[in-house]
Order: sequence, then C-alpha cells, then structure tokens
Amino acid sequence: MAVPQPARRLEGFGESQIRRFTRLAQEFDAINLGQGMPDFDPPAALTAALRETTAHQYTFTWGDGALREAIAAQTVTTWGASIDPDREITITCGVTEALVAAVFATVDPGDEVIVIEPMHENYVPAILMAGATPSVCTLRRPEYRLDPDALNAAAGPRARALILNTPHNPAGRVFDAEELAAIASLCERRGLVLITDEIYADIVYDGRRHLPPAARPDLRERTIAIGGLGKALSATGWRLGYAIAPPALTDALRKVHEYLVICAPAPLQEAAARALPQLGAHLRGVAAGYQRRRDVLLAELRAAGFRVPHVEGAYYVLADFEPLGARMGAPQTSAAGAEWLIRNARVAAIPGESFYAADVAGARTLLRFAFCKREETLRAAGARLREALA
Repeated sequence: MAVPQPARRLEGFGESQIRRFTRLAQEFDAINLGQGMPDFDPPAALTAALRETTAHQYTFTWGDGALREAIAAQTVTTWGASIDPDREITITCGVTEALVAAVFATVDPGDEVIVIEPMHENYVPAILMAGATPSVCTLRRPEYRLDPDALNAAAGPRARALILNTPHNPAGRVFDAEELAAIASLCERRGLVLITDEIYADIVYDGRRHLPPAARPDLRERTIAIGGLGKALSATGWRLGYAIAPPALTDALRKVHEYLVICAPAPLQEAAARALPQLGAHLRGVAAGYQRRRDVLLAELRAAGFRVPHVEGAYYVLADFEPLGARMGAPQTSAAGAEWLIRNARVAAIPGESFYAADVAGARTLLRFAFCKREETLRAAGARLREALA
C-alpha cells in the first residue's frame, strides 16, 4: 500500500527555529530572550476593555468597523493621507496571516518575490506555499544598509513583488529616505507590488522617525502596508494585525483572508476598538521604554564579550559571538551556539542562520536577542551570560 506523502511545497522549509528555541528555553528553565514576547502586561485600558466586551459571534470578514476606523484615524497622522476604513483596511489574525494573504493575493506560481535578508523566518515559507520563488537581496553589514545595486540584481525576469520590513527584525534598522527611494524606483520601473511589514512602526530610537513607504505618492497605489497591535501594546497573543491597501489590492487580499480564517477574533477586535482611542499617550511613550531596555541589554551583551551593532528600531539585536567562540566550544553554527547558551548560561537566543536564506555562512556566529523584557530580566540574563562566559 502506498504511503501518503506530504505536499512538495513544504520541502523548502522546516520547523520554526523561534518556536523550537522557546521550547528549549522552557526545558532548561532559561531566560527567554529569543521569542519576541514581553514579560510584562499590556496597558490597563486594553485589558479592561477586554473584560467589558460583549462580542462573541462572527464579525465582518474584513474586521470590526470601529477598529478599522480607529486604525484609519491613526494612519492619517503618520501617512498624512486619508484612508478609507471600508475599502482599504482588513483586520487579520496577526501580521503573519496578513503577509500570507498578501502574497497569495498578488503572486502566481512561478513568480519571484524579492526578500531582504536577514528576514523574519515566515517570509520564505509564505512565498513557497504560493508556488513562487524567493529572490534574495542581502543587507550590507555591519550597518545592515540596503545596497541599491544588490536590490536591482535580485529583481529577476519573473519578479512580481517585494517584501520590506521596517523597522527591521532582526537587524534593528530603520530604513531611510534614500533606501526607500531605491525601493520605489525598482517597484515603479518593474511594476512590483510592495508588501511592507511595519509591526514595529511605533518602536524607533534616538529621535529617528519611521517612514511609512505607502506615504510616498509613488508607492501608495502599489503597496500593501501591514501592521499590528501585538508589539506596541505588549499583547502578542491577541494576534490582531491589519493590512492597508488601495481598493483593488484590498479586494484581492480579502478573498484570501476570508477563506483562510473567516475573521479575526471578535472579542479581541471589540476590545481593541474600545481601547485604542485611550492609548495615544502609551503609543507615544512606548519607544522611550524600549530604548531604555535596548541600552540595558546592549551594555550587558558587550560586558559579556559579544560584538554588538547599534539598534535603530524594533526590539532585537543581532549579536556576534565570534570573539567568544573558544569559550563556547567553537560552535560551527549559530544553532549550536544558541544551544550552548541555553545549556550553559540558561539564556535563550535565536540562531542568526534562521533569518538568512542565502548568506547562511555569514550568519554562523550571529544570535538574535530580544529586549522586550523587564529591565531586571535583562540584567539577570546579563549576569548569567557573564558568569558562563568568564
């Protein structure tokens, strides 16, 4: 009897390393600086609104109307342009679902999608499940800048879309106007759809400002801008994301979204809609809190011997353990280095290789640490690292 085989579309990717190392962290009672989930509560207004919710049935497929209006009102202030909440906003089950729906809605089998590495580990699986091929542009280290020549070289003859993450996970870059101009030029010249992952839009440091690509007139009509509430509101388990796009792209994305999930959870949507108008002060102050945490963790990592770049936004750092290789038993991969830390320092990080599709060798000594933790958690992790690496 023939044994059933899994679909071939799954052959290009494996288990999530982020989830794998979270499980290892639990097994070894490690401080988890791997997965990007805070160890503190969401704002009180958000949890209070959840206790008061009365929504327990399906909502509109594309999302609670009040929540879409609240997101549209926020977007006007950052984009400087009006957004139609009925025709241009879709509420999704997190940023990941929005990104998968965006890819499925705009890419055909055999097309190419440009991705910029390092990148979140969900991007390539989404492309492969759509029957498309990722085409990789690698950021230039150590600053993790976007090289326009490398970007143009990644645009093959079947390029259909480009995925851009800014502020960037895991490199911590906030792409500037010059880099966005290079992206806009390529997209316009080649007719590409731009899919932007902007989940960390509220988390930028040192006086910088996030520049929404869709706020550019030359990108507005070709961009699916994706955001979410989980990071800035410390509610990653709520899985509330959204996609903003011109009506034609929104219509296509909603078709995929409807048959993937029907709708995002109605109680959480209602609670978020009630709370968002009260959370302006929180959102304006969230970056300052994370900047303090950034400074604590970067100092702790440097004190332990890691080579650490500057972080401009988001709440991760790609730290290099190359100077510590001998003390860690000369690991040959970043996964081996991450396992050594969990077992010997009881601190969890994510292997840098999991964020690369092409330049894996260059990530051999990189680990991603998250600083979305209480400052005392970060200092305790630093103490463990210094002791284990002394």
